[in-house]
Amino acid sequence: MKKPQGIESAINSDLRGSWLALQRAATRARRIAMQTGTALVVVRNGVLEHLYPMPETATSRVQESGTEYKESS
Repeated sequence: MKKPQGIESAINSDLRGSWLALQRAATRARRIAMQTGTALVVVRNGVLEHLYPMPETATSRVQESGTEYKESS
């Protein structure tokens, strides 16, 4: 079985740029969610979660971690 190649080695230039575009979209979604008090809906480990970005971290990071969000009840 072949090891899958990374998206950065794709032949199609649109695919190669898609990861950065997704990161930009995620950053913008966090900023808008923070400004409007809207939850971000994500799936982690097969579980649907509603997360509310905290104002001080919502626009500063692209990577997700559990400490950046306040979870809804």
